[in-house]
Amino acid sequence: MTKIVSSPNCGNSLKMEFIKQFNVAFAEGNIEFLSANVTDDIAWNIIGDKRIEGIKQFTAELEKMKSEEVAELVLEQILSHGKEGAANGTLKMQDGRQYAFSDFYGFQGAKGNKIKTMSSYCIEI
Repeated sequence: MTKIVSSPNCGNSLKMEFIKQFNVAFAEGNIEFLSANVTDDIAWNIIGDKRIEGIKQFTAELEKMKSEEVAELVLEQILSHGKEGAANGTLKMQDGRQYAFSDFYGFQGAKGNKIKTMSSYCIEI
């Protein structure tokens, strides 16, 4: 079971709450939730590593990542404005490794909850 620690400002808007849920689903390996909440033409840029395009590549990448078990997710900040959002925090893995991350999201539209683009920065700490 993944421990979730979230900053108190995450409930200020529906989109911020969605970003929180999306990050929790990522930490828990909930591929069904993640795939249901991105567009079919999702573009995910993992900075310094690879670019993933389309729902099939997105789902395949999530399957690869699923074997990495997250012990704790700390969400330090979640931001949202119009059709953009962002989150940053840390991940502590079951094997003790720790990562700092920052994700930037582009939504289908200002009122839409489906993610169309993602840019992810991740470093081991």
